[in-house]
Amino acid sequence: MQVFTYSEARQNLSKLLILAQKEEIEIRRRDGALFSLTSKKKKTASPFDVPGIKTKATTQDILDAVRDSRMRKPDQLPSRSCNAPLISGKEKQYPA
Repeated sequence: MQVFTYSEARQNLSKLLILAQKEEIEIRRRDGALFSLTSKKKKTASPFDVPGIKTKATTQDILDAVRDSRMRKPDQLPSRSCNAPLISGKEKQYPA
């Protein structure tokens, strides 16, 4: 760990930031106050990167379920807890 004075740090900030990526840097002010400079590690994982689950459903089972749900008529849909219209007051047309 290297220690720099405030003046040195101010004059060489760019170099200190590069150095802080590798090790902790301390900056000491004239009044004796000591500050630490370290680099934060980037998160490489996406918040949407979630672990999968084991299931016996096949891809075709899932596709069939989605297709089936899209083919249902409005009166066959599961009941909803609110009375709001499905699509801004318009009824969606489903194939017979």
